Amino acid sequence: MKKMRKALVGGVALLATSTALAACGDAPDDEGASGSGGETTDFLPCIVSDAGGFDDKSFNQLSYEGVEQAADELGADFKAVESNSENDYGNNLESLVAEGCDVIVTVGFALATATKESAAANPDIEYVLIDDAADGGDDGATFDGQADVANIKPILYDTAQAAFLAGYAAADYTTTGVVGTYGGLPFPTVTIFMDGFKQGAEYYAEEKGKDVKVVGWDGEDGSFTGGFEANQTATNTAKQLLDQDVDVILPVGGPIYQGALTAIADSGDDVAMIGVDADFFETDPKTQDVVLTSILKNMKVSTYEAIMSAADDTFDFTPYVGTLENDGVGIAPFHNFEDKVSDTLQGELDEIKAGIVDGSITVNSYLNQ
Repeated sequence: MKKMRKALVGGVALLATSTALAACGDAPDDEGASGSGGETTDFLPCIVSDAGGFDDKSFNQLSYEGVEQAADELGADFKAVESNSENDYGNNLESLVAEGCDVIVTVGFALATATKESAAANPDIEYVLIDDAADGGDDGATFDGQADVANIKPILYDTAQAAFLAGYAAADYTTTGVVGTYGGLPFPTVTIFMDGFKQGAEYYAEEKGKDVKVVGWDGEDGSFTGGFEANQTATNTAKQLLDQDVDVILPVGGPIYQGALTAIADSGDDVAMIGVDADFFETDPKTQDVVLTSILKNMKVSTYEAIMSAADDTFDFTPYVGTLENDGVGIAPFHNFEDKVSDTLQGELDEIKAGIVDGSITVNSYLNQ
């Protein structure tokens, strides 16, 4: 393992606010000591969030938890900085480089440009870029299996596969025959959820002979809030879908799901929501009465594994793509909706998952075209 030494275990070292990081917010409240005593390492993993912050109950939080778990097992400290806007990305990365980080995790496609610039300038540091191929365009839309900069490992998720299952479940659950989705911005890492959701609902309609309409995304264009903030625009966008008789809604884009919660409450109607990235039932108790299921990206596990491999010199820069087959993506249990969904639904989803894995059912996404 890199740089092993005997030392007292230090607490989690969170990067203090400095002049360079004046715009950065605090790290999550659940930081604690790394390791449990004895042999520790001076290997230093680091992570920087996108503008959503580490308490987004979504991909920033999951990635943070993966770094935290690895640091704890290694007996290492780690450094984490939050970004409040895209203007923070470059400065945050420069500050982590100055701290002597051995591996830096950057969370989200929005950091692609800053990550590539930092990695090119610091070839001795290993970078892990979540949700972008670091390949060609900065929106993550291209993917040929090799990052533009040699010391970046992309971690990607073919969430269309899991969203297909969620779309099928939504089509089975709806009583109005209309399901809907909206996103933050029309980036591939957002629309990949919407693509799979639409395909799954349409597959159900074809298989069952049921008339199911998908609104908010037609495969090329749809409803977007213009950002990833839990603001009035997110609420209004959700409301526009509900006004079209939608009774199952999929918001894609971190905190924008809170707009759907508000719109559902204001409507007074029986509307179910589908979460993304994390199991919303577990991460946000406010959703428990309305969340049908969640489309999972197992970011905590893949981030943890990347940090552990960097620590023991087995780091591989080959892009990781999470799929149903390798459990990189999936859907959460139905939780409070177990008694509300049809008795045959789970068995049908298991069969569909097997079909996606063996290739007999095709799910299209930008990652497999």
